[in-house]
Amino acid sequence: MSRGGADTGPDVHAARLSLRARLLLGILVPVLALVSFNGWSLYRQALQAADQAYDRTLLASAKSIGEMLYLVREGERVRLHATVPYAALEAFEVDNRSRLYYRVTGFDGELLSGFSDLPRWQGRIPDRPPYAALVDFYDGQYQGVPVRMAVLLQPVASEIGQGMATIQVAETLELRRTLARQLLLEALWHQALLVAVIVLVVLWVVQRATAPVRRLSEEVEARDEATLAPIHAPDAPRELQPLIAATNAVMARLEHAAAQQKRFVRDASHQLRTPLAVLKVQVQSALRGDVPPREALQEIAATVERATQLANQMLALAKVEQLRQQRDAPVSNWAAIVHALALELSALIAQRGLDFELDLGEAAAPVPVRAHEWALRELTRNLLHNAIRHTRTLLLVRLEHADGQAVLTIRDDGPGIAPAQRAHLFEAFSASTSAGGTGLGLAICHEIVMSLGGHIELLDRGAADRVEGLDAVVRLALADNPAP
Repeated sequence: MSRGGADTGPDVHAARLSLRARLLLGILVPVLALVSFNGWSLYRQALQAADQAYDRTLLASAKSIGEMLYLVREGERVRLHATVPYAALEAFEVDNRSRLYYRVTGFDGELLSGFSDLPRWQGRIPDRPPYAALVDFYDGQYQGVPVRMAVLLQPVASEIGQGMATIQVAETLELRRTLARQLLLEALWHQALLVAVIVLVVLWVVQRATAPVRRLSEEVEARDEATLAPIHAPDAPRELQPLIAATNAVMARLEHAAAQQKRFVRDASHQLRTPLAVLKVQVQSALRGDVPPREALQEIAATVERATQLANQMLALAKVEQLRQQRDAPVSNWAAIVHALALELSALIAQRGLDFELDLGEAAAPVPVRAHEWALRELTRNLLHNAIRHTRTLLLVRLEHADGQAVLTIRDDGPGIAPAQRAHLFEAFSASTSAGGTGLGLAICHEIVMSLGGHIELLDRGAADRVEGLDAVVRLALADNPAP
């Protein structure tokens, strides 16, 4: 067991290997294994080739012995005789590294000539012998030494009789194995040269193939913590392009988050400076007694309320960006949220004396949307507040299904959108604050809808419609599974 819970398994060691080392191992190890197997196979083939070459010599020696056999009549019997001087076999011995032994057996299995302790043949002639003769080749042992055996069934016939003699010739294997080793060494020299060439080529190819990876590593390592520009590596291998694309996507998100943070700090410092300066002036004026105390407190309370609303909306804008980075948002019932907000703002609607209509479809069926409940509440609340603040007498809220989308429409009969504001409609602090707004409500709505992959638009109906005013329309994709 390793100390400190450190994992020292083979997967960890393999993970520490460089890409170059993995490529080299992945290529050279199979090549070396193949060369080793090929060497063993070549040695076996060399032995077979040597056996085929020297088996001919064994057969020739057996046939030369067969030519020395003759029949002799002894009384009423015909006996087979063999006169085989060992000098007759010396012509078949290539050098002193090999020895030949033989045994000649008569018609009745009697020993006629040769080495009596040479094991007798117990096999059978193959159905398709390799040569035009009744011959069998096999490996055996003689005097504790491995030998190659050739057995020839030699017919012997004359005018006095006929029969089948058995001739066995054995040869030691030193010469065969020496020839096989020589053939193997010659082949291995070629194999070794081939492996050396493969190693050099693989090293060169791997070095060139991993050069873009090393340059990419050096480029990323040379960056400081403030550099979030995309990585530009057109010469990187195709296999690295998905990794580069994913890294650039992460950097883009980090850059966007950093820009959002900088913008939030800049806007917060800029926007909160004004109400705080106004509050300071109001407090100083109240302390000097320039205005009556009650009037001064009312002015201070209005300034504090405006600053509080501004701070809350800026925090909401920052929270939207935080939710944007999160994945797998839960499924929420947008219809229930719209209904709850309508009840919550009913007092404000009644105070304005508005003609209010809420349309959630038949039986208020659930409208499942994959979004955090806070985001849907903030989106709907800001749009409702904006409509209540600008409408004159009419306020309509409708939530419906259309082509796999949830569509929220908030209609008012207010003055609509000024032409000068259309181009900057959803930018922070760009809306008119004449009605008491902070200029952040529509920006928050836009950021929420974008984070949910939806679409928002404000449609100025104009004089062509029966009722002038503005339609705020939000479209969000319906979730696959129903909302709780």
